[in-house]
Amino acid sequence: MARHPLIGQPAPAISLPGADGETYTLTPAERGVPVALFFYPKSGSYGCTKEACQFRDALADKDLFKRTKVEIVGISTDPVDKQKEFVEKQKLTYPVLSDAKGETRKAYHVGKGLFGLAETARTTFLIDAKGVVRDVLDTTVNYSAHVKFVTKWLDKLEAEEKKAAEPPAEPASEAPASDAPNTLPEVKTTEELGRAAEAVQA
Repeated sequence: MARHPLIGQPAPAISLPGADGETYTLTPAERGVPVALFFYPKSGSYGCTKEACQFRDALADKDLFKRTKVEIVGISTDPVDKQKEFVEKQKLTYPVLSDAKGETRKAYHVGKGLFGLAETARTTFLIDAKGVVRDVLDTTVNYSAHVKFVTKWLDKLEAEEKKAAEPPAEPASEAPASDAPNTLPEVKTTEELGRAAEAVQA
């Protein structure tokens, strides 16, 4: 599969209605925390329900998700009333947005899934605290892979932060001057060499 064009690029800002009908605006670079943005085919379907609930449970149960303060955001083309029903029924604790016109899907280069049978491919974007897309997972069938994908990346981002916070290593000290005597042979002067030659010839 070709590398996603947004990897290594600033994540596009989002402004979409949420399940409560209010406009939800997300500018990843301004958050200062990682963002896991997952697009999914259809609210209420089996796989999408499983995926959404796995993210809900990870936020509640996984210390890694709590420590990194990752923000989870779900997006599908379902209308607001369908999103409201989905959020309430599954007790989702994060924003679920309605991209009814598909504009955000296009901005994030998300195509169709299941060989075109699903309007939106199941695609998760991991965005770091600086707002840069670090990696993308695109697999519509394997819904359970998406939380694992985010977990792996949060581990990596946390390790990067710890390394960046470490003090710089001390420069290696110069080796002490050796006490061993200088073993280089003495260089005789021209006068001394001349006297030595005369002695040999005598």
